[in-house]
Amino acid sequence: MSLSALLAAAQPPEPGGSLDEAAEQAGNAAGWVEQNWSTWLNTGLRIVLIAAIAIVLRIAIRRTLTKLIERMNRSAQAVEGTALGGLLVNAERRRQRSEAIGSVLRSVASFLILGTAALMILGAFQINLAPLLASAGVAGVALGFGARNLVTDFLSGVFMILEDQYGVGDTIDAGVASGEVIEVGLRVTKLRGENGAIWYVRNGEVKRIGNLSQGWSTAGIDVQVRPTEDLDQVRTVITEAAQLMAKDDPWTERLWGPVEILGLDTVLLDSMTVRVTAKTMPGQAVGVERELRWRIKRAFDEAGIRMIGGIPAQPDEAAAAAAAADPTAGMAAPSAYASATSPQSLAATPIVHPPNISK
Repeated sequence: MSLSALLAAAQPPEPGGSLDEAAEQAGNAAGWVEQNWSTWLNTGLRIVLIAAIAIVLRIAIRRTLTKLIERMNRSAQAVEGTALGGLLVNAERRRQRSEAIGSVLRSVASFLILGTAALMILGAFQINLAPLLASAGVAGVALGFGARNLVTDFLSGVFMILEDQYGVGDTIDAGVASGEVIEVGLRVTKLRGENGAIWYVRNGEVKRIGNLSQGWSTAGIDVQVRPTEDLDQVRTVITEAAQLMAKDDPWTERLWGPVEILGLDTVLLDSMTVRVTAKTMPGQAVGVERELRWRIKRAFDEAGIRMIGGIPAQPDEAAAAAAAADPTAGMAAPSAYASATSPQSLAATPIVHPPNISK
């Protein structure tokens, strides 16, 4: 029975109507209510059940993700301060990475669960979802085209975090900027440059990344000496200085291999270059290079080996004696313009015009 029939049955009988008609209308109304009561109850129970399952499932998944992230952070804090933690684990990096991943997963789970529950509730009311889904699809396409840069930044940040391309404390070269990572976000990565400037790099603008803090680094220096120096002595002095450096703290931990002398890199008329390299802890190559230069310079000074760029060599005694014997050796040659009668002086003399006597 339709709703109009129910309303007609609920109306009072006309003055001239009989009691049988009123009883019939009341019976029809009661029958309609009795017939549709089960449908109402079924629909209400379905809606309550869908909402309850969605809420419970959302809370369970979010708690599971939170406990997983806390366990990851505890494992990172357990090795913090140890030698293994200093080499392999950065607690702040692990914490930010895990929090970012957890935030993304929680948001995705909430969106999927609540969105599915909303569609199921609308379906329980027997609402046609085809136009709604079509409108949502068109709106999604329009939003994707309008905010494509934002979507690109977000997706790039998600994959950077999931793949662990870099983290807090790493020194990276992102092409558009380089420096130490101080914060990793889903849309923007924050870098601190060498001069202290903070760079905000959009994740979608990064096309390639060079991570200088993963694996190991290479320290390399060029030692320039005079071509007259003994190469065997130069090799011995550099080797001894490097061995002493490898025994001192903190260089014994930062050096991951012996200092190697690769040989002569260039040989010129006034200098020759010796190439020296060493494998170091990630991010410690610059400090090792500076300390190695310091120690090599001190060792060369003690051994009497002169490096290029130092005090210029003094003239020998024979050249000094010749200069003392001939006082005019340092004088310049006389100029042709010194004589007023020389052809050069006459050619340079200005022409004097006769006075104008026409007046």
